Amino acid sequence: MIGRAAAVLCVLAQGALAQECRDDTVYLKGDWGQARFAVEIADDDAERAQGLMHREHMASSAGMLFVYQRPQRLSFWMRNTLIPLDLIFVDHTGTVRKIHHSARPLDETPIPGGPDALTHVLEINGGLAKAMGISVGTVLRHPTFFNQVAEWAC
Repeated sequence: MIGRAAAVLCVLAQGALAQECRDDTVYLKGDWGQARFAVEIADDDAERAQGLMHREHMASSAGMLFVYQRPQRLSFWMRNTLIPLDLIFVDHTGTVRKIHHSARPLDETPIPGGPDALTHVLEINGGLAKAMGISVGTVLRHPTFFNQVAEWAC
């Protein structure tokens, strides 16, 4: 099922380069192709603490983008999160630095983003990153990446 959803997303996202930047949309591109996700933004402490807790499902084309004002080491957990998620850790240039695949629902074990200083984490349905081929080095496009340093600026 996820493989089919990934194929549909890739086909729908082929025009992603031509799309304008929007707060509710994240574009990704890499050697594997391109994708677009409709995202909710978590950019303050309360929104980041709530995250995707207590949700029983999420559309395959949806996700949540966690935004931090300064680069830092980040760690997440799955407290009260009912669906498996892929956590995509991203630096200030919009470049993916680490992916944690299919985090287990309700698991409180810390999921570190690695040694890099990070500014964003994109959460999507578990297994989708692997099915689509999203990997370290993939770049994201979103208005919260500053044009002066972004690999794929708005």
